[in-house]
Amino acid sequence: MADVTVDRRFFIKVFAQTALCSVFPVSALAAIDRLAAPKRTLLMYNIHTDQRLDARYYTRGRYQPDALKEINYILRDYRTGEVKPIRKELLNLLYSISRTLDRPPQFDIISGYRSPETNAMLRRRSKNVAKNSLHMEGEAVDIRIPGCDTRRLRNICMKLKSGGVGYYPKSDFVHVDIGSVRYW
Repeated sequence: MADVTVDRRFFIKVFAQTALCSVFPVSALAAIDRLAAPKRTLLMYNIHTDQRLDARYYTRGRYQPDALKEINYILRDYRTGEVKPIRKELLNLLYSISRTLDRPPQFDIISGYRSPETNAMLRRRSKNVAKNSLHMEGEAVDIRIPGCDTRRLRNICMKLKSGGVGYYPKSDFVHVDIGSVRYW
């Protein structure tokens, strides 16, 4: 008689789980997807502040608030000290760039967020600085990767077709942003 009770309980449990999955299939699949989602890590070095960061900003299907704060800080306007949230889409673009290389690269940061004051000052110095730069929105970053030719980096970024790509060979960096797809 005891075996019949165990079998009956097992049957009821399986039936209940099956019923729940049929009622909430998206939730069940989302939970499985979150557990299987890859971890996203970025290695950064700010050339102006000499700061380094190794941040796992995305784990188990969720952005990690502490890592995002650290990224916002290393990408701050180093001239004014102003920090602004960097768009997650931009971080995902950097992660996509890193996945195309043989090894996880260190991104040398030339310019991340720029305050309106800094952008105006840079604009007075150079015709290459946009009046409404996406740097001011936390949607652009100027980078180089040690050991990676800047022309190769530009080509990688262009193939991703995820936003704007500017190539500055004399200054040895590439601009990437999450605006419309365009190249210069």
